Amino acid sequence: MALPQEIIRRKRDRHSLSRDELYEFACSMGRGELSEGQIAAFAMAVFLNGMSTAETAALTLAMRDSGRVLDWSHLPGPVADKHSTGGVGDNISLILAPVLVACGVHVPMISGRGLGHTGGTLDKLESIPNLSTDIDTLRFMRIVEDVGCAIIAQSNELAPADRAFYSVRDITATVESIPLITASILSKKLAAGLRFLTLDVKYGNGAFMQRQRDAVQLAKSLIRTAAETGLVATALVTDMNQPLASSVGNALEVSAAIDVLTNRRSEKRLREAVIALAAETLVSVGSEQSNADASATAAQVLIDGRAAEIFARMVVAQGGPADLIDRAGDHLASAPVTHVVESQKAGFLSWIDTRALGLELVELGGGRTKAGEPIDHSVGFSDIVPSGTRVEHGMPLFRIHARTKEACLRSQSRLSSAYAYLDRRQICSALIGRRLTAE
Repeated sequence: MALPQEIIRRKRDRHSLSRDELYEFACSMGRGELSEGQIAAFAMAVFLNGMSTAETAALTLAMRDSGRVLDWSHLPGPVADKHSTGGVGDNISLILAPVLVACGVHVPMISGRGLGHTGGTLDKLESIPNLSTDIDTLRFMRIVEDVGCAIIAQSNELAPADRAFYSVRDITATVESIPLITASILSKKLAAGLRFLTLDVKYGNGAFMQRQRDAVQLAKSLIRTAAETGLVATALVTDMNQPLASSVGNALEVSAAIDVLTNRRSEKRLREAVIALAAETLVSVGSEQSNADASATAAQVLIDGRAAEIFARMVVAQGGPADLIDRAGDHLASAPVTHVVESQKAGFLSWIDTRALGLELVELGGGRTKAGEPIDHSVGFSDIVPSGTRVEHGMPLFRIHARTKEACLRSQSRLSSAYAYLDRRQICSALIGRRLTAE
């Protein structure tokens, strides 16, 4: 058995680590046997020297095996999930999970909370009164069996090595390591017992990865490592140079998701992303033969209300109100003060500082600067005018939702340069930039 410091030294000195070495290190992390300093030193050694695909896969499997691995073999039909690298106004999971269930796929989804400028699916769900995402494994499995999907927080039982590892990476400037990102994402998905995974890897000024080429690099790492671990994965590289939907903020995004599920509003980009990711999943699991057929199937379960019914059942199963779909306004928190921000120029909107919107949500109290902070689910932005729109002076650009008038005015001031204008319309980036599969 290799000592932890020897494993750290070998990676520091640019050696490849064996499967056994990585297994020992990950399991020791999961059992709480390593110091924070040892974990930090290992993270920095990987950050500086990288890992091969084989090493990344071995680390992924070791982190998976540091805790319980769920087994869904008793369920009829495929078990799949989606993972997003995070963006502003990204509430896809709230719509996609019910869509996939309505198409015959079981979706055990383990999600995260927001930190920084990108929101978290759990925070959005927890804006629904009494809904719980901190659910034990047995109840989680029962909800997936009965409803078809559940969206919960990571428990101590699943991939505990990842929890220990991530908390250190976040404070040691090693989060951006592609091998460590890959192992973190895939170890949780494998611990959840998945067979199929669809990845939404975002790039742009509102995403974790600013450049498309960096997002493609991460997507390739995820797909190659997934293949090494027996997980079927495909990826869409998507644009996050503007908010995905017209709302940013936890309760506002739940309301927007319900509007899409019930066909009350189009939310064109959001709907496009949901249909595209659903189609990728349905083809991957073998439910549909072509992307066109899969897209039509996914669109139909939105149109006929089957996806909305699944969402309503999931909300109730996790403790939320039975009439949320019909009476969302009665249940979701609303900010006491709203303020419309008007355009100070005329022209075509050519650019939105999406990151600034995400950071301003944090300033309003709707996000966190450190883990564990309470948040205000009611605040945010709505009616956001998308890029490419022709506006006149004085036309609304977006609406601020805040606790006080002073907070609204501060947000307006800070976001005064969030839009850029051109005299002529330019072609906006396509939502889906690349599609990647295992080679």
